[in-house]
Amino acid sequence: MTSRLEFGQKTGGAEVAEAFSKEIRGKNVLVTGVSPDSLGGELALVIASQSPALLILASRTREKLDAVAAKIKESSADVSVKTVILDLMSQKSIIRAADEVNNMIDRLDLLINNAAVMAQDRRWTDEKIESQFATNHVGPFFLTNLLMDRLKAAASQSKPGSTRIINVSSEGHRLSPIRFHDYNLEGKEVPFEEQHLTQLPPAFLKDNDGYKGFIAYAQSKTANVLFSLYLTEHLKDNGIVSFAVHPGSIWTGLSRDLDEEGYDAISKTATVWKTMDQGISTIMVAAFDPALSGKIIDCCAESSGTYLSDCQYGKAAPHATDSKTAERLWQLSEKLVGREYKL
Repeated sequence: MTSRLEFGQKTGGAEVAEAFSKEIRGKNVLVTGVSPDSLGGELALVIASQSPALLILASRTREKLDAVAAKIKESSADVSVKTVILDLMSQKSIIRAADEVNNMIDRLDLLINNAAVMAQDRRWTDEKIESQFATNHVGPFFLTNLLMDRLKAAASQSKPGSTRIINVSSEGHRLSPIRFHDYNLEGKEVPFEEQHLTQLPPAFLKDNDGYKGFIAYAQSKTANVLFSLYLTEHLKDNGIVSFAVHPGSIWTGLSRDLDEEGYDAISKTATVWKTMDQGISTIMVAAFDPALSGKIIDCCAESSGTYLSDCQYGKAAPHATDSKTAERLWQLSEKLVGREYKL
């Protein structure tokens, strides 16, 4: 269990940061998907308030990164902040960003893979990977592995389990497993166990020229949970753990590309909408709660041990808690980045 059972749906990220200030102080932290008025931007500001050693902000747009960095300097002037351009749809950009970070630090205590996209229209990367799977999973997979030496260096100098990799997922993962036979959603035949849930609102099944954007998003969020499962199973002996997080229902820039029907469908998926501060609270618990250090995964247990929601452990969908599926996803991800990684 977590160390603060009183934390829940209404808890704010600033409150969590104050509770775990000792765990934040002196850490090197990297947050992706940072921009003003976003979860990444809010995370950066709140983490900065508790004196990390170095806060690295990564995102696609220099102006947005600079705006968040300037805001941090206004409120936490003594905190060292560096910015890195990172486009998770470009493997070349990911390599450049990882090289920059690796040259910047000798250890990385915390990596928060927060950046994500949601889209209803098909887009492709240069590597011919569907954009949501690429940005929300393949990119973070690649970045994480390129930074693994720095993560392991931090773990070798820290308490077991205090070095962490956080993957921001969503309850939307429940809508679809990984479509190994059709991960680009090109209309290929898939076996029953890879099919999305059949009873979904029509807007979630909307077909734009053969592309079901909401199903693509759901698949990518399932990948986040399986990625954390694999990482923890293979890295816990090195002192590194990973958690996938459902931040809650929050209106962010993630919904900017939705059409009116899609926007309306999303608006009906929750009865409670969180503020931005409440939206980062579970991410903060996953990142810094000392009670989560050294959590041993039991894949046969009711909870996978890697999924958190409303500041507590949650129960992920069965298709996101199977070790063999996580292994299969790892192998697919290696294929898509053209590299093999042995943890």
